[in-house]
Amino acid sequence: CVWSIVTTHIPMDRFRPETFLPLTPVAFEILLALADGERHGYSILQEVEHRSGGNVSLHAGTLYRALARLLESQLIEELRESPDPKSDDERRRYYRLTKRGIAVAQSEIVRLEGQLGAARTRRLLKGVRP
Repeated sequence: CVWSIVTTHIPMDRFRPETFLPLTPVAFEILLALADGERHGYSILQEVEHRSGGNVSLHAGTLYRALARLLESQLIEELRESPDPKSDDERRRYYRLTKRGIAVAQSEIVRLEGQLGAARTRRLLKGVRP
């Protein structure tokens, strides 16, 4: 008697960008910081603080835990070499967005735009300055 197992192709939801949503504010800030290109950890901290006008201040421990989760989720990747090896500290680790990371960031932006649109429709932003 020969037994055969019939399997069907089941899409793996964990690879769809929407399955990563909503992103934590820290994760989203890191993805935004990497949108312009490769950065090392301290540069990510500086970019987030600068872009947010000081409203978001990441601590090193928070940043590196978030980076580890983003690496594990394959939303970012660590570069094997520094973008500019001759003018950089060899201890620095550089990160960049993956294609998946870009897709997830874009999905999060669409989600946030939907929330913002709902807030505008309900006039919650009337008189609020950006």
